[in-house]
Parts: sequence; structure tokens; C-alpha cells
Amino acid sequence: MSEPKTPTPAGDTYKGWVFKWTNYIKGYQRRWFVLSNGLLSYYRTQAEMGHTCRGTINLATATITVDDACNFVISNGGAQTYHLKASCEVERQRWITALELAKAKAACMQAESDDSGDDFSPSSPPVAHGQGGRTQNSEVQSALRTLGSKVEDLSTCNDLISKHGSALQRSLSELDSLRLTGEAGDKIRQVTERATLFRITSNAMINACRDFLALAQAHSKRWQKALQAERDQRVRLEETLEQLAKQHNNLERAFRGAAQANATADNKSSAGPGKGEASDEDDDNEFFDAMEEAPEFITVPADPHFHKRSNSNISGFNSEMCPDDQSLNEEPLVMNQESPSQELILLKKRRTRIPDKPNYSLNLWSIMKNCIGKELSKIPMPVNFNEPISMLQRLSEDLEYHELLDKASKCQSSLEQMCYVAAFSVSSYSTTVYRTGKPFNPLLGETYELDRRRESGYRSLCEQVSHHPPAAAHHAISDRGWTLRQEITVASKFRGKYLSIMPLGTIHAIFEKGNNHYTWKKVTTTVHNIIVGKLWIDQSGEIDVVNHTTGDRCHLKFAPYSYFSRDVARKVTGVVMDKDGKAHYVLSGTWDEKMEFSRVMQSSRGGENGTEGKQKTVYQTLKAREVWRRNPLPEGAETMYYFTALALTLNELEEGVAPTDSRRRPDQRLMEDGRWEEANSEKQRLEEKQRSVRREREREAASQRTSSQSEEAVDEDSLTDPSLKSAPHDSYQALWFERCEDRITGEQIHIYKGGYWEAKDRGSWEGCPDIF
Repeated sequence: MSEPKTPTPAGDTYKGWVFKWTNYIKGYQRRWFVLSNGLLSYYRTQAEMGHTCRGTINLATATITVDDACNFVISNGGAQTYHLKASCEVERQRWITALELAKAKAACMQAESDDSGDDFSPSSPPVAHGQGGRTQNSEVQSALRTLGSKVEDLSTCNDLISKHGSALQRSLSELDSLRLTGEAGDKIRQVTERATLFRITSNAMINACRDFLALAQAHSKRWQKALQAERDQRVRLEETLEQLAKQHNNLERAFRGAAQANATADNKSSAGPGKGEASDEDDDNEFFDAMEEAPEFITVPADPHFHKRSNSNISGFNSEMCPDDQSLNEEPLVMNQESPSQELILLKKRRTRIPDKPNYSLNLWSIMKNCIGKELSKIPMPVNFNEPISMLQRLSEDLEYHELLDKASKCQSSLEQMCYVAAFSVSSYSTTVYRTGKPFNPLLGETYELDRRRESGYRSLCEQVSHHPPAAAHHAISDRGWTLRQEITVASKFRGKYLSIMPLGTIHAIFEKGNNHYTWKKVTTTVHNIIVGKLWIDQSGEIDVVNHTTGDRCHLKFAPYSYFSRDVARKVTGVVMDKDGKAHYVLSGTWDEKMEFSRVMQSSRGGENGTEGKQKTVYQTLKAREVWRRNPLPEGAETMYYFTALALTLNELEEGVAPTDSRRRPDQRLMEDGRWEEANSEKQRLEEKQRSVRREREREAASQRTSSQSEEAVDEDSLTDPSLKSAPHDSYQALWFERCEDRITGEQIHIYKGGYWEAKDRGSWEGCPDIF
């Protein structure tokens, strides 16, 4: 039976049957090879393409070697080597050309990805007004990318033609100098082979030129129209802005004149708001409609007279709440009023450096290609992908900006307090901008304490309370009047190009003053460029911070990254509302840098300028004030896993901690010291020990259930006893936390039951399991 011919390369994909060397028993076996996007993959049959890939090589780092006759070899440095054989010499030359083209393009793409961490280009042209402008811009950008790809094809083909042409010339020269001897036949065959290769490459370049010209002709007129439309739109926008500036000046002068002319506060109230509302409508209908992405609400500056007039009813705030603004910008709290000099002497000096991260190379695709669709916690990962802290320590990092909770505990107003709590919920993501390493999965029963009572007035305890699914319970209490508790379960999926991490669970913040109880959840974290390019992290989703005592609510929105958006990256916006839905504060900023708040003086509904005909709310606000700003990274953080000043101290050895504390974990300690090979061996030992303990615990639970059922007579009551029907296979119980139902959310959670700090004071750890 004759082999089917390899199809002509179409675009970036090349497919066909090739014989692959398997072993000395079976020899060469026919396999279906697919070349796409710089990756060469093979399958036993074409039907396997949808579900089972037998192997993949990234051509960006591979070498292509031509053997005698129809054979050729592809290798990526010894880890993977394919010995292949085509059905004929011409077929082999077609594969060689396609492979070299794909290798050149893959190397170029990898170099570009290493130079720029993300695809955002700040110098990209502005997008035209409305949906039509976005469509035109998208078409132009798509056409430019396609043409750029064709230009790269032309350049690569040109290089190959030059290379093969030189080789052909040398062979022809050698042939001319030879006499008709036994070597003549070999040289003639070599010349014929290279001539065939040169012809195939020339045809590829001719096809690329034809595609380039066809695209240029097809899009030439469209580009001219799009560019002209952009110019016209820009002129119209400039004229509109000039008219708006004039109208603003006229309105401002008219408002000032009306305010001076009226003698009483009632006349001021009746004159001022009317003009203010008209101004808002103009701003909404004319200026903000030109925004590319329609926001949920719009904020405009309120006139300064609003917060100076105590008798005004427009703002919705009375004069008694004005002092709250002053407390939002108060000085940092004094840590200890009694004997400050003595307290400073007793403070422990924390470390400011850890060993630099070693430069170990690792083939990520060889590990991750068989893990697509699986949960991250069930994938055996080497420490090369980790950072030298556990998930319990990473959870404790949420307290880096505990000062926000300290200030919130002193607030007189629950609405003002909500601003600080909302900013605290955003601040926990600031440490994830550059932190692409994966924390160690805690062992069941592993704990971590963070005692900062002397320095900052709080102490925190985390415990791994479940292994499948992995769940960690956290409890922190402060001498300054607040308690923070949470139980987080991380669900994650590897999607090939990106990794999605979905934290499940509720965070609780309780304040002694006013007995305010807040809850919120975390948003989704996405790690991009898992296989090729520079890793970068994005946060997206929505958070509702709810005060269950007063009914106040803050809705925060984390905008996902968009290549076409002109808005600031990593943007977060939110509105603080009371139980009646009235807005009091507007929050804005970014989750990696800072958050600001503005007091709402007046709100109104705008026109139908939102998506799907929804009306946008216009908030008149006072000047924005900063409520939170990210701390700068320590010097040399890029060589220390981009750890913050707090993160550098988390794994520092301390006396008196529990034997289950993450600081005592040997594989994590070895990794921090740079001994990664030993760390990998120790990690496998600990995981196997954990599995054996779990199997033993399940056997004991099954044995107890069997003996219990055999001793008692089977009657009607025992048949209806739910404990006999659905007893859990794993009877593990946490040591410092107990499982119960949360009275606020109704969820089954683990709450700290006490005893840890007392055991530490006694130095008594008899109940701790041996997990290391």
C-alpha cells in the first residue's frame, strides 16, 4: 500500500505520515506528525489528535540534522530526540523546509516575548469613538499582524534561499572539478537533492510574496478610509472639548454670580443645585460618552461650596459627619504608649535578605503537557516552580497592611470604616504582581504562627485542616480591637496557555468597637504565558464587602486586562453604600499600587449610555484622598523571588514554635538554601509519608465502623442512624480549629478553638502530630 502524500503546508500547520524509530524490536513505525505554532507533535493515528498526544518538541530550542538517504533527526539537547525517516527524498526535503521555517519563527517569537512581559503597547493608536471605531481598529490591527507575519516569512525564506543557493553553487563547482570516477554518481545525487530543496524553498517564498501582495491590495483602500475616519473623529473631539471648556467657564461664572447675589442659604441651595445638575447632564451626554469602555458609574468633581455649607441637604450628609474626613488622614498609630524605649529594646531584629534564587533550567512543557485540565494541587511539581514559603505563610501575608484594620477600628462612622476594610481586601493582591512562584502545598496538620504582638499588636495562626480538598484555616487577633478569620480552599485548573486559581471561602473581619462584622470573598487569579513567554499575573472579578451589623455594602470590581483598553491596567473601582442603597464614598485605584476614596456629595442617573441601554450613575465627589499605597520592594528583590520585606521574615527560624510549623519543614528549608535537588527528594519523602499516614487512618476508621456495627444488633434505629450510613473515610480532626457552621454565612468552616498560644507559653506540644 502506497503512503499518502504529505499535504502542502497551509499557514503555520504542516501534517503528514513519517516513520519514527521506536526500538530495536519494532524498528521504524509509521506515525502521524503535526507541525503547528513552532511545536512538532506526533500521534499513532489521525484519530488520536483530539485526545492523546504521544510527544511534543518545541522547535525554538531544537536542532535539525539531516542523515543519509531519507533520514533526519530532531533533538532539543538530549531530553527528547526523534529519529525520523520519510517515504522518499523529496518528501524529506519538504519536511526539512517546513521544520526550518517553523524553527525560525518560533525562535523569533520567543525572543520578542522575552523582551516584553505582556502584549500591551502604550504607544498603540487611539481607538475611534463608539463600536464602529473599535471594529475598524481591530481590523487594522489584525491586518497589520497578518502582514507582519508574512514579512517574517519572506525574510526567513530569503535566508534559506541564500543558504541553500550557496550550498548548491559549491556542489556544482565540485562537480565541475571531478572526473568521471566512482564518486561522480554520489555528487550528482547530492546536486539533485539540493536543487530539489532550493526549488521547494523558492516556491514557498513565491507563495508568501503572492499572499503578501494580495493582502496589501485587499486592505489598502480599507486602511485609507479607516485612517481618514480617525482623523475626522479626532478633529470632532477637539472641537467638542473646546466647546465644553467654554461652557464650563460660563457655567462656573454664572454659578459664582448666583451664589454671591443670593443672601440666604435657602436661596443658595435652590440656585446652586439646578446649575450643578445641568452641568452633570452635559458632562455625561457629551464628554463621558466618548470613553471606549463604558464604566458602571461616572465621578465628576463637586463644587467646593457643597461641603462648606452645613445647612445644605443636597449632599445627603449633615455637618456631624465632616470630622470623619480628618480621621482618614490621621498619623500612624503609636505602637506602645507605655515605656516606648523599653519596648524598642525588646523588639527582635528581623532579617532583610535570603539566599539568592539559583538559576536552574527546566523544561516546563515536558512536565505540564500531560497535566492539562487537572487540578494544580494534584500535580506532582518539582520545587523549581515553587517559592520557599508555604501556602500558610502566603495566607499570613494578607496581614502586611494590617494598619488599615488598625485605622478602621478607630473610625466613628461605619461607612468610613468600610472604606478601610475595602482597601484592606484589595491590598492583599499587591504582593502577586511579580510573584509567579507557587507556594508549597501544606501537609495535613501543618501550622504557621506569625507573632507580631510586640511590633504591631497582632498575632496570627494558620493550620492545614484538610488535604483533599486542600483547605487552610486562619485566625488573627489584634490588641487594637479587630479579629480576622478565614478558611480558604484553592481550586485551580491548568488550561494550557494560562492557569486559573479560584480561592473558595469567606473572609471575616470583626471589630470590637460597634461590633461591626464584615465578610467578603477573593477574586480569581490568572497566570498567563505558562508555556511560552514571560509569566504575568492578572486579577479579575467582583467583591462584595458586606457589614452584617449595619447593612452597609461596598461593591468592588477588578477589571480584567484588555489589550485594546486605554484604561489604566489592574484597575479597581467601588462604591460604598448604606443599607438603603445610597452611595456615600467612591473608591478607585489599582490592586498593585494604591487606592483612593472620594466622598459622594450628590448622585444622579445619566442617559442610556451604558451597555445594553443601562443608565450610568453620575457621582459628584469631593477631592480624592489616598487610603492605601503599596510598600516598595526591598533592594535586590528580583533575586529573592520578589519577596516583600514581610515575606523575607516569614521563614526565619524562631524558638518556641510548634513542631508542625512551616519554618521546620525540611524541603522548604533546603530550597531556601539553594539545595534544590535535595529539596526535591525530601519533598517526595514527605508526600509519601503523608499518603501512608492517610491510608492507615482510613484503615483504622473502617475497622472501627465494622466492629461497631457487628457488636450492636441491627434494629430499626440503627438502620436510620446517619452516622452508620455516611461515616467519613478520613476521620482526621484539626488540632487547633474545630468544624462548625458559621452563623453569618451558614457555611461549614473551621474556627479557632484556642489553646495554641497557651501551649506555646508552656512549651508543651504533646498533641502535635509528627508530619516532618
